[in-house]
Amino acid sequence: QVQLVESGGGLVQPGGSLRLSCAASGRDFSIYVLGWYRQAPGKQRDLVATITSGGDQTYADSVKGRFTISRDNAKNTVNLQMNKLKSEDTAVYYCAAHRIVIPYYDYWGQGTQVTVSS
Repeated sequence: QVQLVESGGGLVQPGGSLRLSCAASGRDFSIYVLGWYRQAPGKQRDLVATITSGGDQTYADSVKGRFTISRDNAKNTVNLQMNKLKSEDTAVYYCAAHRIVIPYYDYWGQGTQVTVSS
């Protein structure tokens, strides 16, 4: 069983920065790809970024060059540094852990609100 707890959301002005953190409980996180997703009101949940235990990263085109995902395997944490924020980044951000060995399974955090507004 894996539990994920996000923190760091809030209100920020356009052009500002925020850092989201996700603390994971459980063990053997080397078999999980960790990621961040977001869901704006009335829209589907979309991928923001993912990172493997080896450090390989993927990003949505909309956040490339502005967001950076990082991971601390010793502390079981995954972070999302968000710079140059735009109003369209406003959403609930979810941390996720994807188990990549059988049995495959996805775990989700409860979400943290990010609002970009002047």
